[in-house]
This record gives sequence, structure tokens and C-alpha cells, in this order.
Amino acid sequence: MPRLSATSTTTPGPGPGPAPGPVLSPAPAPVTWAGHPKGSEAYRRILAGLAFAGVATFAQLYSTQAVLPILAADLKISAAEAALTISLATVGLALTVLPWSFLADRIGRVRAMMWGISAATILGLLVPLAPSFPVLLGLRMLEGMALGGIPAIAIAYLNEEVNKAHAALAAGSYVAGTTLGGLAGRLVAGPVGELWGWRAAALAVSVLATAAAVVFLLLVPRARGFTAAAAGGFRGALRTLSGHARNPRLLALYLQAFLLMGGFVAVYNYLGFRLSGAPFSLPATAISLIFLAYLSGTVSARWAAGLTLRFGRRTVLIAGTGLMAAGLALTLTQLLVPILVGLLLFTGGFFAAHSIGSGWTGLIATTGRAQAASLYNLAYYLGSSVLGWAGGLVFQSLGWTALALTVIGLAGATAVITAVAHPASAPAAGTGPAAASR
Repeated sequence: MPRLSATSTTTPGPGPGPAPGPVLSPAPAPVTWAGHPKGSEAYRRILAGLAFAGVATFAQLYSTQAVLPILAADLKISAAEAALTISLATVGLALTVLPWSFLADRIGRVRAMMWGISAATILGLLVPLAPSFPVLLGLRMLEGMALGGIPAIAIAYLNEEVNKAHAALAAGSYVAGTTLGGLAGRLVAGPVGELWGWRAAALAVSVLATAAAVVFLLLVPRARGFTAAAAGGFRGALRTLSGHARNPRLLALYLQAFLLMGGFVAVYNYLGFRLSGAPFSLPATAISLIFLAYLSGTVSARWAAGLTLRFGRRTVLIAGTGLMAAGLALTLTQLLVPILVGLLLFTGGFFAAHSIGSGWTGLIATTGRAQAASLYNLAYYLGSSVLGWAGGLVFQSLGWTALALTVIGLAGATAVITAVAHPASAPAAGTGPAAASR
């Protein structure tokens, strides 16, 4: 129906009588938000802001990983028990990614991320004050629950705010930022932990995360592609989730996230214990340097995103899992240099596969994208919690070789699932021919 134009005028008549009404003009067609193009100031602020959010999130989430041997010795607990400080944090995150996504649908992506990151930094500052191991585990779980507001929402935010032509590259850039966050936390924790203990290490990481959170809040621009969703109630939520759960391509990505993340965390949780024992006997500071391998993930996440334009997401994802397996095979030796080279390849392969999988969910899902991304994160962090902890049982009972072969098997299973669930001829929703899932 036409509406009154804001600039309508009246035309004087030839004589007395009722004045003519305003001139009618058709309402302009609604303009569809195309997203910020690559290279624009808003695009750069989004990526920089989310990179700092990644630092704040993943530095805190894995803040104890670099000092697990120190923590185990100080609290007189086993390797698997010490790893619970990681697993319970990721359990907390896994439990809240879906609630955070529904909240973000109502209040906005940016506001939800602000709430989550602020709560997490406060809880992180309380972790060093934990008077006992059970209290420490409780605080770590609460911290993870608060952190669920970042990865649950960041990819959905990117898909709404960034031009679709650059969505894969933006997702790869975000994942690259998360690797820097995880690396920064571990590199800070290792040396500080060796000098002053794990409590000082946790405090140092929390201070770093607080500074990164402040920068995120200052940088991230307001959302332009977000439209608040009406409350659909519990049944509406179930309909959205069940729709994603019936999509075999999304299910394959969720299974990939569970298996690969579980194997990845298991390797990093227990490699430090291996290197601290014979024949290596490395100190905590030296062991923390193994996390420099995350830099290969920083590179591979963006590199993989670019390769999808030539080879397709399917091919790049399978290649990433193959690189993981090849790298882990090198760690079966008793020589330090091949182990470190293998860790570089393993880490690069993992983040290449993860950057593809996490970005692909928002493209395959045409509705409920925040929930689709949240289910991916749910599987991702459940894998971290369950398999990351269970790997310790394998390591303690059967040694490193058994653990490495188990994770290689997980990578191989993921490659097969990807090949079957994503046929070479099936295009990825929302992409052009160049990004078909070959």
C-alpha cells in the first residue's frame, strides 16, 4: 500500500474549494543488508575486536593447561584429575552455548558477548583464590559457562555483519585470533607458574584476559545485520534444534568437531607430562614453548579459508584431518625435534579443519544460524571435555603411543565421515560455484 512521502507537496487549485490532498508516492523497497565488505573500516574493527575476544576467551579457558604438571604436583593429584580443570571449564561452556545463542537472538549478538566476557573475567580473577581443589573446579566450570557467550555467537555475528563473499575468510581470521588467544595464555602461564606457582600463573592470565576484554568492548562495532527474534518458547527452540539435528551435513560437522577437538585437547593435555618425564625431563618454561605450535594454526586457519575458493571446503577439511594424522605420527619417536615438527603439522591441520567446519555451519543452516553454530560449539567442547579427559586414562594406562594412535584413528574417522556426508558435487548453501563443497 502506498504511503505518504516525507517530501509530499500540495498543488494550488484554480479557485476556492477543498485543497487537493498530498501527492502519493510508492514506499521504497526494503534494502537488504549486504554486510561489510572486506577492507572496510567496520570489517577490520569486527575482525580485530573478535580477535581480542578470542584472546580473552581462550587464554582463560585453557589457562591451566601449561601448568598441569605443576598443579598436579602441588595439589597431589593425578594427571587425569589435573586435566579436570580444563574439562570442567569446557563442560561449562558446552552447557551454555545454546542458552547464550537464544539469549543473543533476543538482546543482540554484541550485547550478549559483552555480558559473557565481562562475567568470565570477574570469575577468572577469583580462580587463583580457590582454597581447595573442589572449589577450583567449581570456579573453572562457572568461568566456562560465562565464556559460552563468545564462541556461541561470534560466527553467527560474522555471518550477519560481513559480506557473504568474504564470510569464509572472516571466519578463518576469527579462528586465527582464537589461536593467538590460546597461545598467549599458555606462554604467560608457563614461565610464571615455574617461578611462582600455578596460582600466580592463573592470575597473570586473568589480567591478560581482562585487558583483551576491554579492547574488544572498545573495538567491536554495533550490529547492522541483526534482527531480534520473537520469543518462540520451548517448543520453538526444540523445532529449531531438531531441524538442525535432522540435517546430515550439519550432523557430520558436529561429529567432526567432537572427535577432532577431543583428540586435539588430549594431545596438548598430556604431551607436557610426557616431556616432563624421561628421557626429555624438560622444565615447565620449556614445555610451555610447545604451545608456539599454535602459530601454525594461526597461519593455517586463514590459509585454509583461501584454499576453499580453489578446492572447496570438503577437500580442504579432509586434507586438514590428514595433516593432523601425519603430524601426530611423527610424535611416536623418542627424538625431540621430530616431535616438535609433528606437533606443528598436527596443530596446523586441526585449525585448518576447524576453521572450515565452524564457518560452514552458518552457511548450510539457512535459519537459526546462531543455534546451528551453538550446536557445533556444543559438540566441539563436549569433545574437549570427554575425550580430552579420557585421553588421560589411555595415557596413564598404556602410554603415549596408545594415545597418539587413538587420536590418529579419530582423525581418520572424521575424514571418512566428511567424505560421505558432503558429496563432491553438493554446493555449500549460500556460496557461489567457486565455494562448492568439492
